[in-house]
Amino acid sequence: MEKINAVITGVGGYVPDYVLTNEEISRMVDTNDEWIMTRIGVKERRILNEEGLGTSYMARKAAKQLMQKTGSNPDDIDAVIVATTTPDYHFPSTASILCDKLGLKNAFAFDLQAACCGFLYLMETAASLIASGRHKKIIIVGADKMSSMVNYQDRATCPIFGDGAAACMVEATTEDYGIMDSILRTDGKGLPFLHMKAGGSVCPPSYFTVDHKMHYLYQEGRTVFKYAVSNMSDITATIAANNGLNKDNIDWVIPHQANLRIIDAVASRLEVPLDKVMINIQRYGNTSGATLPLCLWDYEKQLKKGDNLIFTAFGAGFTYGAVYVKWGYDGSKR
Repeated sequence: MEKINAVITGVGGYVPDYVLTNEEISRMVDTNDEWIMTRIGVKERRILNEEGLGTSYMARKAAKQLMQKTGSNPDDIDAVIVATTTPDYHFPSTASILCDKLGLKNAFAFDLQAACCGFLYLMETAASLIASGRHKKIIIVGADKMSSMVNYQDRATCPIFGDGAAACMVEATTEDYGIMDSILRTDGKGLPFLHMKAGGSVCPPSYFTVDHKMHYLYQEGRTVFKYAVSNMSDITATIAANNGLNKDNIDWVIPHQANLRIIDAVASRLEVPLDKVMINIQRYGNTSGATLPLCLWDYEKQLKKGDNLIFTAFGAGFTYGAVYVKWGYDGSKR
């Protein structure tokens, strides 16, 4: 029996129209463009500021574009998985809302929560479902409305994050392309350094939690930065070594877009020049689960069939990992 691989066959994306610039941020908190660019690398970020719209709106836009680009029949979609930290509701899942909006009748759907590392977990989950032989066509979506939990009076976090969504079609193939290998890890000791204090079952919403601003993202930036640099650099080096990849045959590195200095560190560890690294943090900021697929969306035209790609990310939890993908189509033809 031939081995079944899971290959990405298309990419769709969406970012909101509203652009929040560093100049505008500097009118909210004590910061400036030079400080933000030097320490983070973000010039602007997109914000979904229309009332009543949540993560599923952006996910739907991205997935609809994906289905149009790939000419997919809604009845052929077996599953929809959404990586998000900012679901529309505690329940039902954002993925279930997406099924309804896309008119999918034969799919099962669920959300996956691995913070900024969510899209790596999505790829491994979709690859495993397809390798089972029971599923042939899966939509995976990374989507986050980070503005919904950012405190725009906190100068340490508000310049970092933006909103966006991107989706990939993952299909079964017997060709030697697709999601080839992964290393995924979780270090739960990261809880104190990156979390939202209230809103869950440990600390349900109350007047007290609202008054004390406990529903905003909390981050101890220096600690998170240190762990992200170390873990992302080490794990990309390991997956490269495991698959015979080096600076000469790695075509693209796709790192989580959290901080330009982290991206530089990962590229340096792999000895890969920055012109082989997908970078769009300056335009979108950190969109959490959406950063990796948004990079694919931006760079799709430059991708060629057979390209070797290494994805890596780090997020709350501390979740981190790396995925090796052998790209399955010429992006310039889409």
